[in-house]
Amino acid sequence: MSVLRRLHVLDRVAIGLLATGLVCVASGLLPTGSASDAMTRIAPLLAFLGTVIVLAELTSRAEVFDVVAARVARAGRGSYPLLFLLCVAFASVTTIALNLDTTAVLLTPVMLALAARLGIAAVPLAMTTVWLANTASLLLPVSNLTNLLAADRVALSPAGLAGRMWAPQLAAILVTMACLWGFYWRRGRRAAAGSSGGPGAVQVTERVREKAPDRYEPPPVHRPADPVLFRACGLACGGFLLAILVADVELWIASATAAAVAVAAFALRGRSALRWSLIPWRLLVMVPGMFLVVETVNAHGLHDLLASAVGEDGGLLGQFRAAAVGGGLSNVLNNLPVYLAGEGAVPVANHDQLLALLVGTNAGPVITPWASLATLLWYERCLAYGVRVPVARLMGTGAVLAVTAVAASVAALALTR
Repeated sequence: MSVLRRLHVLDRVAIGLLATGLVCVASGLLPTGSASDAMTRIAPLLAFLGTVIVLAELTSRAEVFDVVAARVARAGRGSYPLLFLLCVAFASVTTIALNLDTTAVLLTPVMLALAARLGIAAVPLAMTTVWLANTASLLLPVSNLTNLLAADRVALSPAGLAGRMWAPQLAAILVTMACLWGFYWRRGRRAAAGSSGGPGAVQVTERVREKAPDRYEPPPVHRPADPVLFRACGLACGGFLLAILVADVELWIASATAAAVAVAAFALRGRSALRWSLIPWRLLVMVPGMFLVVETVNAHGLHDLLASAVGEDGGLLGQFRAAAVGGGLSNVLNNLPVYLAGEGAVPVANHDQLLALLVGTNAGPVITPWASLATLLWYERCLAYGVRVPVARLMGTGAVLAVTAVAASVAALALTR
């Protein structure tokens, strides 16, 4: 019991979910075949999660993120509004061109390193990453796994999906920008809204208050301590991005290969950094448990409940209903299993209603830390960096964003039909 008390609350949630899922299988509530199918589907996802976080940890230790952060800060020329626009563009393009999970893993350390380099609050930069990782993931099939599933269901090519979703995507990003500035970036919020949970939190906040409210001092060029490690990990990340963008390599293969390069580099030049704690055990326990529990619920009435909630109306009202159900339930469970269950509840001919469900499950999961895998990955990165985002504030501001972004995006979808 003392060991359990020492565990982080998310560790206890992860263990509880896996234990519940295993009990469901052992008791027969979830048929063995369904459980096996679920584990087969998520095996590549688990491989990606495990290897991409190792890659991110080692890349961070090689100071790649510090170098990128310094360049972004210098490009902002001391202006908070310009820095805000650069960060929004950076996060949006990364999510659209790569995918939301990659943004959560690789961009979060850049943003947190940027805050550290400037001596400013970390939370506004962290929230920029996690919100846009979700809300900017509507445009292309590669942006989100749910997009791949939806594009296949409605027979849309990548260009076809982009042609149908450009307006919802633009609406979601604009609403996200407004919420980010109002809740986290505007004057008076940059210092008070965010500081790390580490010992330097009070000092950082005081330094921010002492500065001119609309200016920051650009940092000098950052020089990594070990240029060889820096280049090796930088090339590993670049190769990972090229593999998934150009060569269309599966995510887990690309991340595993890149992580192997980073591990090999550290084995030669920084062996002390290679520890078992680099592996994200919490996520590797939580995700299978979550899928087993959701599969059990789906086998005992979730499909019928979703079909009833979504309805058969393919018009505007039906689209808003589908989006609301997808976004709301994603924050209770998780957006990927909710989309999979919801897809089966939407009538086959209702393409716009399915795309509205996609909007809800992509732009809506910004309230709870487990609503999407990207949010889980982001939360893990924040904890690793000692950045504490108040859960009540995360959920309160996330609820405002979820409602407004989903509503605006569905309206844009209907207007551009």
